[in-house]
Amino acid sequence: MNKLELKVPPLVLVTLCMLLMWAISHLFAGLSSSIPGASALAGLLAAAGVFIAVAGVVNFRQARTTVDPTAPERATSIVSSGIYRSSRNPMYLGFALCLAAWAVWLENPPAFLVLPGFVLYMNRFQIRPEERMLSEKFGSEYSRYCQSVRRWF
Repeated sequence: MNKLELKVPPLVLVTLCMLLMWAISHLFAGLSSSIPGASALAGLLAAAGVFIAVAGVVNFRQARTTVDPTAPERATSIVSSGIYRSSRNPMYLGFALCLAAWAVWLENPPAFLVLPGFVLYMNRFQIRPEERMLSEKFGSEYSRYCQSVRRWF
C-alpha cells in the first residue's frame, strides 16, 4: 500500500486544491479572462456539486454505513440506490463540480489545470484503494455493482 492511499481526507484535498487554484489565479493574473455568465455558471456548478455530494452522504446515512473516506473497511453494505445508481462516487463527483465552479468564478484558465490533478489523485490514492477493500469485503456483489455503474458519472 502506498503511503498516500486513504491518508488525505477528500475535504482537505478540495480545500488545498481551492487554495492552489486561488494562488495560481494570482500568479497568472495576466492570463485572466472574462467568462460570460461566470457568476451564474459558477453558481449552477456549485449547486449541482453540493446537491450530488449531499445526496451521496444521505444515501450512506440511510444505509447506516460509514461516510469516513479514510476507513472504507468499515463499510457495512454496498449502497446502490439513490444517486449511487448513476455514480459510484457521487461525493467525489460533487467535490469536482465545486472545484470547477471555483475555477469558473476565478475566471483564470490556468486555475482549471488543477481539476485533472484532483481527479487523478482521487482515482489513484482514494478510489482505487476503496475499491480494492470493498472488493475484498463484498466480493462478486461489489464487482457486479462496479460493472453496472460508472466510477464518476
